[in-house]
Amino acid sequence: MLISLKGQVALVTGASSGLGAGAARGLAACGAAVVVNYHSQPEPAQNLVDEIRAAGGQAIAVGADVSKEDEVDKLLAATLKAFGRLDILIANSGLQKDAPITELSLEDWNTVINVNLTGQFLCARAALRQFAKQEIRPDISRALGKIIHMSSVHQVIPWAGHVNYAASKGGVDLLMRSIAQEVGEQRIRVNSIAPGAIRTAINTKATSGDAEKDLLKLIPYGRVGEAQDVANAVVWLASDASDYVHGATLFIDGGMSLYPEFRNNG
Repeated sequence: MLISLKGQVALVTGASSGLGAGAARGLAACGAAVVVNYHSQPEPAQNLVDEIRAAGGQAIAVGADVSKEDEVDKLLAATLKAFGRLDILIANSGLQKDAPITELSLEDWNTVINVNLTGQFLCARAALRQFAKQEIRPDISRALGKIIHMSSVHQVIPWAGHVNYAASKGGVDLLMRSIAQEVGEQRIRVNSIAPGAIRTAINTKATSGDAEKDLLKLIPYGRVGEAQDVANAVVWLASDASDYVHGATLFIDGGMSLYPEFRNNG
């Protein structure tokens, strides 16, 4: 199946590294013009833009803190100034600030919730408002617009020592499904991706050496995921190949959400 996103504009938040960068590359490779959002690292974001352009694609880098309403508005304005429309939002920005709950500060709780959950709300709301100003172009997509939220296996798997992160991803799940319920009749598709253990820079410690051996005990499929695994899912959900998929979470986790540690205790 050949997937083409030519003529479409995709905004990827948190795209200067990791899963966001992988998603941006995948979307650009399929023909989408891509807005590479970053928070505090302009250089890797611009390097990614240069890479996409060198391959014949279209891309710009735009700095914005997605937890702030005015900066999300500026991010959308920059997207429209550069490309004139928005077709795809990948709400990917996220972070961790981990501690046992008795030691977790209110500041770290709020920071994670503000970026991981409120940021996804603000970006989705901005995208939906823009979609409403556009018309369906059946020559490029059967949908008026598409939103893909980046969640985690920890929307269903409790994670001791990471309560702020797990709570934010549980919130993303119902945020996505509630939005999908509300806007589906407008021909706007809203879905989520829930990655498991993915080999990215932020996960280097957990995916190397003896730590990887322990991690693999939690992955029935027997390997750690790659950013490309998630990018493939992003591209599919953004395309007409998934046009009847709405309000769904696609787990990209090698079976981690199957709770494999219970295999012999059923």
